[in-house]
Amino acid sequence: QVQVVESGGGLVQAGGSLRLSCTVTGLPFDWYSMGWFRQSPGKEREAVSCISWSIGSTYYANSVKGRFTVSRDNAKNTLYLQMNSLKPEDTAKYYCASQSVAWRAAGLSDNSYYNHWGQGTQVTVSS
Repeated sequence: QVQVVESGGGLVQAGGSLRLSCTVTGLPFDWYSMGWFRQSPGKEREAVSCISWSIGSTYYANSVKGRFTVSRDNAKNTLYLQMNSLKPEDTAKYYCASQSVAWRAAGLSDNSYYNHWGQGTQVTVSS
């Protein structure tokens, strides 16, 4: 059974930083591209930052470029999202997900390509 567990969310002031972590068990982590998505009330879930299984490709939403960095430690089965210079508009629930097909780098930002999702971790940025 695949389990995806996020951690690291919290309340931070604008300009601050947070580091999200996502640990995956039940599948060969290094075979799968991974992504961070977020959703705030009344809005659709959007891709924030994603990384291919080979670490050769990454995706960043325009709104987070230059502020967020995605990385993965395959030895620890863990995905990270370093978030700097946080803004109130970054407030959302952040979800980690793995793609449904191994060794695929396509569709990094398309949430329909992902089939294993965590429960999410709340990030709140105060002004």
